[in-house]
Amino acid sequence: MIARKITSVIERRLADYPAVLLLGARQVGKTTLAKWFGGVYFDLENPGDQNRLQIEWPRYMAGSELVVLDEAQTLPSIFPLLRGAIDDQRHRRGRFLLLGSVSPALMTQVSEALTGRLALVELAPFCLTEVGRSRWRDLWLYGGYPEGGILSSNRYPHWQLDYLRLLASRDLPNWGLPARPRVTDRLLSMLSAVHGQIWNASEIGKSLGLTHPTVNYYMDFLEGAYLVRRLPPFRANLKKRLTKRPKFYWKDTGLLHALLGIGDHDQLLCFPSVGASWESFVIEQTLRCLAEKGGRSIPSFFRTSDGYEIDMVLDVGGERWAIEAKLSANPGPGDLRRLNKAADLIGADRRILISQTPHPLFGEREFSVSLPSFLAWIRRGRA
Repeated sequence: MIARKITSVIERRLADYPAVLLLGARQVGKTTLAKWFGGVYFDLENPGDQNRLQIEWPRYMAGSELVVLDEAQTLPSIFPLLRGAIDDQRHRRGRFLLLGSVSPALMTQVSEALTGRLALVELAPFCLTEVGRSRWRDLWLYGGYPEGGILSSNRYPHWQLDYLRLLASRDLPNWGLPARPRVTDRLLSMLSAVHGQIWNASEIGKSLGLTHPTVNYYMDFLEGAYLVRRLPPFRANLKKRLTKRPKFYWKDTGLLHALLGIGDHDQLLCFPSVGASWESFVIEQTLRCLAEKGGRSIPSFFRTSDGYEIDMVLDVGGERWAIEAKLSANPGPGDLRRLNKAADLIGADRRILISQTPHPLFGEREFSVSLPSFLAWIRRGRA
């Protein structure tokens, strides 16, 4: 098993809370990781495990073993029991590890029964710090789902397409999405074409025969299923006119590339929207690396009507970072000058140009680096 960097965060949360809820998309490895922690495991989608848990509940509550509850949202009656068990012995820590794919029902149950009693941790697909910096091209093309190609390349892109079909036909409707699977399939395909662009729900709605509020409602489900990221615009009191609508990105580039019909790295580099793919890859890898350290950062983007733009703005440890992703092996001085002009408008403390350069440069506040070098800098504790 590839070691998951988020493991240390889960260990710290279990030491501080009675329960931890490990969230993430389907098939990112939640079950494999949870079993690594040991304890007693229950798959609550399995009726036999549900019966076993209900019958043996008093014994496990009296014991000291970690209790792992997989797909917790499928057994709503467990949440009042968890609240009672935790409240009876509030001093005990690390008793329960819950696993779940986000659904409205799960978050409602958690907020009603377990607020203040558990910590939330997100497990994302594999990131570069887990698979190794030399494999960044593979990770960019295949994405980070364990079964999607990063471990066995012959599964790409068939695994991704099957994965999305099953989500559209089974999981998303079960979680409450009212769209027919065929409509969801079309929406997913359209999102691959507008990946990284300023969001226009009305245009998407016209193509699907839906109103723009309905499209936005559907997007809430896709975001909750960890398929897409809504990147909000940076808010600032400037004289310049700012973009006010968000961008939407596919969180996993392997899913994006499969929908676009990209079969290998050469096809990827020739694709017209390759820059947007690289941009989202940089964004996700940066955020996952920061999450491994247990931090929480809310990303945004910055764009003015007269052409100033920053791909991602982050407030990290009291600093503001302006991050620009450029698909080039030889970024020039002009690229950093343009970034600096935009970064000056928002008072950024660090200006970070991430490209494919083989010669990273770390200045006092200006960086021109490759993605692996930047992630290594974060992991060394500079962030």
